Amino acid sequence: MSVVHGFPVLLQAADPNMPPVSGMVFFIFTIIKLVVIFTIYMVGVAMLTLAERKISAWIQDRHGPNRVGKGWLQPAADGLKNFMKEETMPAGVNKPLFVLAPILSFIPALTAWCVIPFGAPMPTRWGRIDMVVADLPIGFLFILAITSLGVYGIVLAGWSSNNKYALLGGLRSSAQMVSYEIAMGMSTIPILLLAGNVSLNSIINQQAWGGWNVVNLTVAFFIFMVAAFAETNRLPFDLPEAETELVAGYHTEYSAMKFSLFFIAEYANMVTASALMATLFFGGWDVPFTARDNIGPFSKWLSLLSIGIFLAKILFFVFVFMWVRWTLPRFRYDQLMSLGWKFMLPLALVYIVLIASVMLGLSAAGIPEGGWYTAILGSINLGVMILLFAILDRGRIISPAYGRMHPREVERLRQLDKQLEKRHPIATEGGR
Repeated sequence: MSVVHGFPVLLQAADPNMPPVSGMVFFIFTIIKLVVIFTIYMVGVAMLTLAERKISAWIQDRHGPNRVGKGWLQPAADGLKNFMKEETMPAGVNKPLFVLAPILSFIPALTAWCVIPFGAPMPTRWGRIDMVVADLPIGFLFILAITSLGVYGIVLAGWSSNNKYALLGGLRSSAQMVSYEIAMGMSTIPILLLAGNVSLNSIINQQAWGGWNVVNLTVAFFIFMVAAFAETNRLPFDLPEAETELVAGYHTEYSAMKFSLFFIAEYANMVTASALMATLFFGGWDVPFTARDNIGPFSKWLSLLSIGIFLAKILFFVFVFMWVRWTLPRFRYDQLMSLGWKFMLPLALVYIVLIASVMLGLSAAGIPEGGWYTAILGSINLGVMILLFAILDRGRIISPAYGRMHPREVERLRQLDKQLEKRHPIATEGGR
């Protein structure tokens, strides 16, 4: 056991109760974890397409898919249809990049799961098995690097299609990704300051002893969540594929499974973003009210419980993604850019300075990290949230429906319209 920032951190190789597994056992279990995660991930992504339709139907008070196997076999029917459809290759496309783009948009989201821990360590007769495919010491930096590659698939799809609408969608996506990736990366710096490490297991362990980061770093969670919506091209940030403006955006010229792979990539990115939010801000797989899942002695039932808790958190955030899609309208493009550069990025920078200053002040005051440390940090975050949203913003910035015109000017125009209606009622009605 070692201590980082006052929190105990488990050293895997030093655990006397559970010796490390041998090289061959480690290799076999890694293959098993790869197959299981890939299977659950792909089946889950397919079922999320059904969940999206059912949730949208529930929100709109109508029936969703209910014909094919009472709705449960609808993803299988969609997959069969996509396999049976004709693969079109329009004239003038760059064939290698045209085929590569859908694959490149999906692979980064799947690859990121290699370093995301999804459960407490499980004891076996061969030794302790960590519930993560590859427990990299720089796992968080790996995720930031690999997920940023997903934009290449969208940009290449738009450019290689030889279509003006697809190109505009690809350019929009590149600008959107660059704008919000910076804010997303900046929002995670306070997490690393608090955990003192870039390992995801260390971040989960710190939250087990010091409270969830959503309480300690509320503003960082808000920035990360908004940036996650923009990174996954979900409403209200689906400008790259705005159907009413760009036909279908960057995948206008695609058909059959290549077309379907873009949607699979979108849901895969949703699941990955949900897993990251659960890991970074909501304690990950940590089982509350016990320390056995962190420092041992480990047990199989505790490992299964931790996996169930982690899956429940992921499903909650996936539901939030779908809920927001069918609730909020789309941003205008100037609002999208202004929110990223004029609000999110400055807020992230100021918040880094604030959290670093508070941590230095608490350290200088000799307050140990624990109960009072978390309470003070949470109180400061609550005050920042009230200042930011209740006093400074008041619904003007974080809203897709606001305009640049001052409210007094809007009221003046309304009064002018009323005066014109009184003077010329027939002409006004005819104009309308």
